[in-house]
Amino acid sequence: MDVSSAHVFAAGVLLAWLAGIRVYLTVFGVGIAGTMGWVELPEALAATQSPWVLGVSGILALMEFFADKIPGVDSIWDLLQTLARIPAGAFLAAAAISPDGELGTGMLAAGAGVTLTSHFLKTGSRAIINTSPEPASNWTASFGEDILTAGSLALAIFNPWVALVIVLIISLTFSFVLWWLGRKALRGLRWLKGKSVSPPPPSTSPH
Repeated sequence: MDVSSAHVFAAGVLLAWLAGIRVYLTVFGVGIAGTMGWVELPEALAATQSPWVLGVSGILALMEFFADKIPGVDSIWDLLQTLARIPAGAFLAAAAISPDGELGTGMLAAGAGVTLTSHFLKTGSRAIINTSPEPASNWTASFGEDILTAGSLALAIFNPWVALVIVLIISLTFSFVLWWLGRKALRGLRWLKGKSVSPPPPSTSPH
């Protein structure tokens, strides 16, 4: 991918979106792509090729991989990572379209907003999934996020617009499912509440 092409905006938005789901894997993937020569990273993103950044992001990505598979722990992890994902997503978005290393305020704000949206979608869907007593749904969602992030990063090398469209379609689908599950759960809670406050049936005395 030529970072001076018209695709850089799509790449920046894509990186911000993925940062809200798997920030450390996203940073690690960008650094690896630059180190291996698969892409020519702009000046502001060149820091991701540092051995220190690659090492730390790789270790944290591995930690996140396992933490995200444990129901309950994943929600705590998501909450703690809010402070890391939002600024990292803002940086990745702004750095992707910066030709001289200067980060634009507008793109920083846009990147933060995009990351916050995907982060909220992830944490919200995982909170609902964790209400299920079996872990299979949690594992399925987590592995799906791993595949989505890795696959989108790989596809972005060739065409970030296609990768961004795929990510948005999947995200919109998850948003609909999240809305449907939330509505169903709320309806169930209302039913339980109504049942608990309903008066007991009148007792019949023997004749």
